[in-house]
Amino acid sequence: LVRSLKNAPQYWLDTGCGTGSLIARAVSIFPTTHFLLADPSAEMLVQAKQQLHASGVQNVTFYEPTASQRLSAVLDHTPEVITAIQSHHYLNADGRQQATCACYHLLAKDGVYVTFENIQPDTEFGVEVALNRWMHYQRAQGRSEHVVQEHRQRYNHNYFPITVAQHLALLKTIGFRIAELLWYSQMQAGFYAIK
Repeated sequence: LVRSLKNAPQYWLDTGCGTGSLIARAVSIFPTTHFLLADPSAEMLVQAKQQLHASGVQNVTFYEPTASQRLSAVLDHTPEVITAIQSHHYLNADGRQQATCACYHLLAKDGVYVTFENIQPDTEFGVEVALNRWMHYQRAQGRSEHVVQEHRQRYNHNYFPITVAQHLALLKTIGFRIAELLWYSQMQAGFYAIK
């Protein structure tokens, strides 16, 4: 997607970077880009540092544990790309709006924001079907019934999905001039938006 939209960005922020696996892949495609990694979890940042340093990645800056909503206080560059992969669905409605708004304001003009999140189907019936499919998949992978039930109970308790339409509306309301669905499968979807 980033290759299709623009030349190599000078700065790319990955917020909620987790273990750094996205940037580990992106760095080989964009060797001249400087990557900025942020995550609210100190443990995730330790893993990301270990993974990227073990791979010999030099063009990376790690920030102290920081949530997307608070990045303006620490970020010292203007990224042309911001990615938030599987991170903002852990926030409630206000938190998600604040995080997305913060990313919008941090982004360079004409920059691209990419987010992938767990999503909510449009109907309660759709939610039930999707959760049941997820449970069947986990059982087929050998997970215990206890773990399967635990995962099901996380929905709307540990993470707070919204529908595809709500995602697109949020991106447009915040001010992105373009907001598009990029990918959709089961209970996950990816979006991109241009400032």
